[in-house]
Amino acid sequence: MRTVFSYLKTYRAAAFIAISLMLVELALELAQPYLMSKIIDEGIRASNLDVVYRWGGFLVLFSFVAFAAGILSSFYAAHVSQSFGFDLREKLYGKVQAFSFANFNQFPESSLLTRLTNDVTQLQNTVFMGLRIMLRAPLLVIGSVMMAFIVNPMLAVWFAAAIPFLGLFLLWVMRLGEKLFRAVQQGLDDVNGVMQQNLIGMRLIRVFVRMKLESKRFAGYSQVLMDRTVAALRLTELTMPVILLVINATVIAVLWVGRAQLDMNGATVGDIVAIVNYATRTSGALSLMSMIVVNFSRARASAQRMEEVLLTEIDLKDAETDTSSDGTKPNGSITFKKVSFRYPDTDSAVLNDISFKAEPGETIAIMGATGSGKTSMLQLIPRLYDAEEGTVEVGGLDSRLWKLERLRNHIGYVPQEIMLFTGSVADNIKWGKDNANMDEIIDAARKAQIHETIMKLPQQYDTIVGQKGVNLSGGQKQRLTIARALVRKPEILLLDDCTSALDVQTENALLAALKEVRCTTLLITQKISSTLNADRVLLLDDGKLIASGTHEELLRTSSLYRKICDSQYRKAGVTHA
Repeated sequence: MRTVFSYLKTYRAAAFIAISLMLVELALELAQPYLMSKIIDEGIRASNLDVVYRWGGFLVLFSFVAFAAGILSSFYAAHVSQSFGFDLREKLYGKVQAFSFANFNQFPESSLLTRLTNDVTQLQNTVFMGLRIMLRAPLLVIGSVMMAFIVNPMLAVWFAAAIPFLGLFLLWVMRLGEKLFRAVQQGLDDVNGVMQQNLIGMRLIRVFVRMKLESKRFAGYSQVLMDRTVAALRLTELTMPVILLVINATVIAVLWVGRAQLDMNGATVGDIVAIVNYATRTSGALSLMSMIVVNFSRARASAQRMEEVLLTEIDLKDAETDTSSDGTKPNGSITFKKVSFRYPDTDSAVLNDISFKAEPGETIAIMGATGSGKTSMLQLIPRLYDAEEGTVEVGGLDSRLWKLERLRNHIGYVPQEIMLFTGSVADNIKWGKDNANMDEIIDAARKAQIHETIMKLPQQYDTIVGQKGVNLSGGQKQRLTIARALVRKPEILLLDDCTSALDVQTENALLAALKEVRCTTLLITQKISSTLNADRVLLLDDGKLIASGTHEELLRTSSLYRKICDSQYRKAGVTHA
């Protein structure tokens, strides 16, 4: 937890003020029962109003000063806890943003959401309690015992005897509670994961009539969360009755012994009232400590979960020095030299000994069966992953020698899984280049063959796109994501099977427009119509590059390519030469 709490260092001054004011409040509070004993013994029992007024005045003054100190201490404690939570959440989010794809595989999305929200809030509350209560409660117990011995040592012994037992009991609760609340947080991760999957796949759930099955699955995870929470709360609810039982027994013992001491003049009424008052305050402090123990147990579990994120080693390292710092940029050339790759924690290689070169401005079509490694090959170019063996060169340099930001700023990437954001059409295109003006947005939309469709929308470029583009067709969403990549004016354009929903006419118009962009284009496709005008076609099978050439060359030299052509032409009802 050292890393997590290191972010408190910035607010040491405010924390010191909060603790100092808390100590002032505590000292004045501990003095009040002692003053009450003075008022009773020296004032009321002696019928001396001067003493009552004098000590009573101090009692009122102490109360007001303690109240003011408590208010100010709460203000500074809130400032520290909220600022600490803000910084921690920002650091966690920044770390997640720096994750490689391999790192993301270590944490489910639902778990990251819980850590960034629920866990941070839990720690915020614990920091506030730490500054206001966590230190105050044990000090109040210790101070009450010390003051009790000052008032009357004989009575204080009976009061102090219960404290070690209660301390050990609370320590046991804290250790067991930490395990239980860690299980609760894991259960919350699972529930969030099921909810997230169901909300994303709601249409599919309805189409397959799985509403009852998914509700039953959610109920199962929710039941586990409830059982774990009940187990944790059952433990915490046990603490209060135990504390009250022991403290009340202590008060009875003090009253019993005090009555005998009164007869022998070994104690006064004021002494008994003061020690009972200290016992009562101790009861309240220990009750607070039971709550503190619960929160601290949850905070430890949350802090450990956040520590896991903060200390995760990012396996994709940025270049320490930018070899291209002379201002050059990727010129569009891409070279694979004997590249092999496997995903982390897997045994089988996805790519084996891949070698090819794409010259600046070329259009390369990539074909192959599902699982042949097409997408994996594209992901190596912007360094979403690094090759296990061999070298990927971009612009004549090993891609690992480019600063990631510079490398990726010159790449337009359209993934197979379309992702649009809630906002206007223009905002979704502008997402590819934040400072793009309207002319650039429209130009990108024209090249992506989506401009005319946008102009028919109710508010044209200001039309709001629903979450994940629910109010657009598959082809419209694909073209919108292509426009988002084109607005960057990239040197390299990577298209991962993103024309599958386009008709032949629209696709041909799009490919013709891409020729005018003058960027190196790598297009994953399953359609022969997309390969006809490509400068070269790469044919992958089981992670190996088995053929390379133009459409005509592959028709002559590759039996697999001919089979693909025959199959697609037969479906279309035409023949080819």
